[in-house]
Amino acid sequence: MPLIHLTTVIHAPLHRVFDLSRSITLHKRSMEHLKEEAIKGRTSGLIEYDETVTWRAKHLNKMRQLTMKITAMQKDHYFCDEMVDGDFTFMKHEHFFREIANGTVVIDIMEFGTPYGRVGRWFEKLYLKKYMQRLLALRNNIIKEYAESEKWRVILD
Repeated sequence: MPLIHLTTVIHAPLHRVFDLSRSITLHKRSMEHLKEEAIKGRTSGLIEYDETVTWRAKHLNKMRQLTMKITAMQKDHYFCDEMVDGDFTFMKHEHFFREIANGTVVIDIMEFGTPYGRVGRWFEKLYLKKYMQRLLALRNNIIKEYAESEKWRVILD
């Protein structure tokens, strides 16, 4: 089972980074190249504890749907989203936020599994882990761009 651990330093206040990380609107902007859209559940604004969002996007030349649920949240410090429906056998994404002197450290820990036995494990190792890691890094770079500029006001105001 692949495990992705990504650390991002963002020079912005903790509460702003936390809220931008929960923003459905900003997530859609970060995944525009995949034509990703929220189609059910929370489809705009900030996702909260116990809410779901169903995403539809084109991955690997196929339109796919993934429903995620916020299963844990500690305001400004942590939230976890887990797959309740989708192509993976499971997916869990934990988001940790720590205040530092000049901003916020964001730590993402993501685990997922694919079906198809050995073929699935092979695909995870050769391609899927790197693909998912690139998507997370892209998402965090967009959060960083918005949080460190005045662009955040467009999303959170």
